[in-house]
Amino acid sequence: MKEGFRQSMAWLHTWSGLLVGWVLFMVFAAGTASYFKDETTFWMKPELHAVAQNAVPPVKAVESAVAYLQQRAADSPRWFINLPNERQPSTDVLYLAPPAPAGAAAATGAKPGEKPRRRFDRASLDPATGEAVSAPRVTRGGEFFYRLHFDLHYMPALWARWIVGFCAMFMLVAIFSGIVTHKRIFKDFFTFRPKKGQRSWLDAHNVTAVLALPYHLMITYTGLVTLMFMYMPWGPQVAYKDRGGEQAFFSEAFPGGGRDQIKASGNRVPRAPIAPMMAQASAHWGGAAVGRVTVHQPNDANAVVSLTRAEGPQLSYDQPSMQFNGATGALIGAFGDVPKPAAETRGVLYGLHIGRFGDPLLRALFFLSGLAGCLMVATGLLMWAVKERQKFAKTLKQGGRVSFGLRLVDGLNLGAIAGLPVAMAAFFWANRLLPVDVAERGEAEIRWFFIVWGATAVLGLLRPTLRMWQAQLALGALLFAGLPVLNAFTGPAPLTVSLRTGPTSVAGFDLVVIALGLGLAGAAWIVERKRRKSIAKQAAAKTQPPPSTLATSGQGS
Repeated sequence: MKEGFRQSMAWLHTWSGLLVGWVLFMVFAAGTASYFKDETTFWMKPELHAVAQNAVPPVKAVESAVAYLQQRAADSPRWFINLPNERQPSTDVLYLAPPAPAGAAAATGAKPGEKPRRRFDRASLDPATGEAVSAPRVTRGGEFFYRLHFDLHYMPALWARWIVGFCAMFMLVAIFSGIVTHKRIFKDFFTFRPKKGQRSWLDAHNVTAVLALPYHLMITYTGLVTLMFMYMPWGPQVAYKDRGGEQAFFSEAFPGGGRDQIKASGNRVPRAPIAPMMAQASAHWGGAAVGRVTVHQPNDANAVVSLTRAEGPQLSYDQPSMQFNGATGALIGAFGDVPKPAAETRGVLYGLHIGRFGDPLLRALFFLSGLAGCLMVATGLLMWAVKERQKFAKTLKQGGRVSFGLRLVDGLNLGAIAGLPVAMAAFFWANRLLPVDVAERGEAEIRWFFIVWGATAVLGLLRPTLRMWQAQLALGALLFAGLPVLNAFTGPAPLTVSLRTGPTSVAGFDLVVIALGLGLAGAAWIVERKRRKSIAKQAAAKTQPPPSTLATSGQGS
């Protein structure tokens, strides 16, 4: 505090951003990609590209899905049916497979003496015909980026969420300390001075920060709120200590969500038709459509059918639901129509974070704001390295070397900022180039993501030079720009997909990756110009006579 409050905030801003900046860049990049995770998954399943886009009534789609499940999973304890929408043209069904025979423990991965593990089977159906789409490839799709931005990978989810939450708290500190540090925050929004070295990096950092400042504050705070029960569990634990603990709190805060433990009676009865239930639910919600159907213990006297409202323009992530007796069709109850204030507040904050309430244009704005966040973090990391390198300017002129810390930061910057886009593009290439029937195909795609990212990070640490920056940025540009060409040769019917499918269209994905490729190509071109300028400057310095010689010749003339 000796230098003053503002200077102290500047120090706090620098170090709170630098220490976790590389994790934050990955979180921002993966989270930004998640705004269109459904569209990404659709692109990564080219077998679905030819699914008919004709408008199919939701009732028909459900009836077709129920007929499919009745034929293949009549004894399953649970059915899940996700209805098609403008972002996902197929009907996705998921069902819990019946318990494996006792002798199948080894095959299911269970240890001797343990119950065989139960698995979920899934299928994508053409909503018009009810037939399963021919062998859609197994992939995590956009869900991988969504989970990556808060669950990381190859580590327990609990540890990952604590790490990401810790980094998010640092991010919040960096944002507020940055606001305090900037005296001219609004003037900085309109100020950019190119080719000015450290000043240019600072201007770029300020512009990308101020441009989407409300978004940065919202996304960081709401990200912490989504996991608030993990970070601050003490309130429910104390308040519900004598009433059943945290489980009682969740049952009261989120009613209607605890129907998964329904026991079968063993008495098989005909199913009640779901169409009247859907009509009653839609009328109850003022005409809103049903988005998901869950059937507990189908074909049993204790069957329960749960209908969840389709996502719409409502800010809250939590959607109301209605439950019916699966044997008689009688209404059991409606849940979530008038949520309690605390639950509604959390639902709105969670909904703001994931942005599923928005139309394509609004989600595109969120996507651009997320890219601005990536640039904000990247320019902050690079600015620190540029500023620190100035301290070694004299040493470098004399043939010396920079410190280990600066070299480490340079390598981490290269691996995170330039290497991550290469890995993300490689993930899409692996989706199309790996054999469709390869074992554990979804994990194989993810392995290639981390293999490529690891390789770029190692190369960046070994040679953190402008040439390496240019090479990795150019590679990322080539891989992203080449994805539409790859799709044209590996998709079954890419040209038949109608543009009227909206944001789920293959064309929309292709246009975005082309734009990202052009952006990376532009960055590679800028780096190349800087590299050539640096070489020319070094050459001029070598050919220039020493200062003493210049002084002597001046005196002689």
